[in-house]
Amino acid sequence: MTETLEAPGGKRGLRGALSGGSDHPHYKWVALSNTTLGMLIATINSSIVLISLPAIFNGIHLNPLSPGNVSYLLWMLMGYMLVSAVLVVTLGRLGDMYGRVRIYNLGFALFTITSIALSLDPFDGGGGAMWLIGWRVLQAVGGAMLMANSAAILTDAFPAAQRGMALGVNIVAGIAGSFIGLVLGGLLAEWNWRAIFWVNVPIGVIGTIWAYRSLHDTGLRRPGRIDWWGNLTFAAGLTGLLAAITYGIQPYGGHSQGWTNPWVLTGLIGGVVVLALFVWIERHVSEPMFPLGLFKIRAFAYGNIGGLLAAIARGGLQFMLIIWLQGIWLPLHGYSYESTPLWAGIYLLPLTVGFLAAGPIAGHLSDKYGPRLFAAVGLLVMALSFGGLLVVPTDFNYWAFALLIFLNGLGGGLFAAPNTSLIMSSVPAHLRGAASGMRATFQNAGMVLSIGVFFSLMVAGLSSSLPTSLSNGLTAQGVPASAADQIAGLPPVGTLFAAFLGYNPIQSLLGPQLLGSLPAANSDTLIGREFFPHLVSGPFHDGLVIVFWLAIAMALIGALASLVKPAKHQAEPAAE
Repeated sequence: MTETLEAPGGKRGLRGALSGGSDHPHYKWVALSNTTLGMLIATINSSIVLISLPAIFNGIHLNPLSPGNVSYLLWMLMGYMLVSAVLVVTLGRLGDMYGRVRIYNLGFALFTITSIALSLDPFDGGGGAMWLIGWRVLQAVGGAMLMANSAAILTDAFPAAQRGMALGVNIVAGIAGSFIGLVLGGLLAEWNWRAIFWVNVPIGVIGTIWAYRSLHDTGLRRPGRIDWWGNLTFAAGLTGLLAAITYGIQPYGGHSQGWTNPWVLTGLIGGVVVLALFVWIERHVSEPMFPLGLFKIRAFAYGNIGGLLAAIARGGLQFMLIIWLQGIWLPLHGYSYESTPLWAGIYLLPLTVGFLAAGPIAGHLSDKYGPRLFAAVGLLVMALSFGGLLVVPTDFNYWAFALLIFLNGLGGGLFAAPNTSLIMSSVPAHLRGAASGMRATFQNAGMVLSIGVFFSLMVAGLSSSLPTSLSNGLTAQGVPASAADQIAGLPPVGTLFAAFLGYNPIQSLLGPQLLGSLPAANSDTLIGREFFPHLVSGPFHDGLVIVFWLAIAMALIGALASLVKPAKHQAEPAAE
């Protein structure tokens, strides 16, 4: 099979002149700036909805805590990330075959069009939710096109001596985007929930036109056939597995969680079986979508293990910090529940600053001294920050909290660029698109897994102490013991979602009739800002201990994986 290198001349003469040409020293900076914008907008939209869910559900007149609406809530949370995780490998492989820039540019255009559709949601209630979920799925296809090919475009454009720096800027911008989305979502949701999607439109239009006019393929392109069976089994298996893990946090059959639900078990077992079939297919087709031979390269294999573990830990941290701030700390410090999404985003800024401070520096230094040590040190710093968060009280001093999340961001920034450089520099040039997609798959799958893993652990921690706290707290305010016990017996996942969304559920749990029968002082206390946070702070901390210990373990294992040296016949990632 012949490999082709697309020339910068010919029909691309004007485009080459605009960007300096693929061999012009300025082209690599054009590629870096545009792909960084693409990564930023794609990852901002993975979290901008996360913190804006109360405003979105109010805007479409849907109660997110109603049992029948929990599925809408979960798909709003995970749909974008799930589709991204499933498709990035396929879209990276298509980039290898048909041109990485071509797929990347199409992704920018699709992302912009779907953002317009999302902002124009014409329905209310369940119909409005389905409109948003459906268009978010299509938006995720565009986002996956951007994520799957940006690292490969940069690896093609930059020499090995500068590659770590370029990938560092790009990847850290992408990871920081998930935290910038929290702040941006909080700000825009205060004004109008549709603005969460409007904000993408001017950026997307500018980015799309810029990409089509200035970017062109500079790397090897290998024509081939699409592995349809591999694509189908991979998508079906990963979707079933990740969806089942996420749905496992919903109560079922009198249990606080749904791991005995036949549909969840079918998704778990069936997902694993279909993924095993996918591996068999990939080993027997001539042009696999997922080149399993890449896992024989130690830097690629262990780099992706470290990336997966870091993504799970980072996703878990994100969810836990939102619950901690919106459900407990901010109401205790005088913030209304309606304003907690905005202020939670603002108070999480040190996390983003840490990422932005460390990422490009770590990329530059890893170019000079090698990526493995920096990646390992980054995860060790993350583990240290998780340990610090374990010992701060639930009603913490903000500056201690800010320092710890800054350290966590710093560790994530130290890890991200060297880890990506380690992975991308270890693979053959013609497989960089597939390798970029595989790396993004592990990262996106880690974020989806974090929903199921950490929410399940938190529910397990709450189950042991929340019922007693609820019952005692309610009866102390004059609520009849029978009503208090009934509320205390409800699955704790509802309380967890309430804290996550910045809701005070006590008023809806008790109802107007019961609240009206209590003395005014007791009723005011129950629906005030401090009762619910005080009530759940102890049980929440019990769950937090379990979550953060697991995050520490993941960070330490990831650090060890990052330190694994290549086999003797495999060279260290270096110059080409």
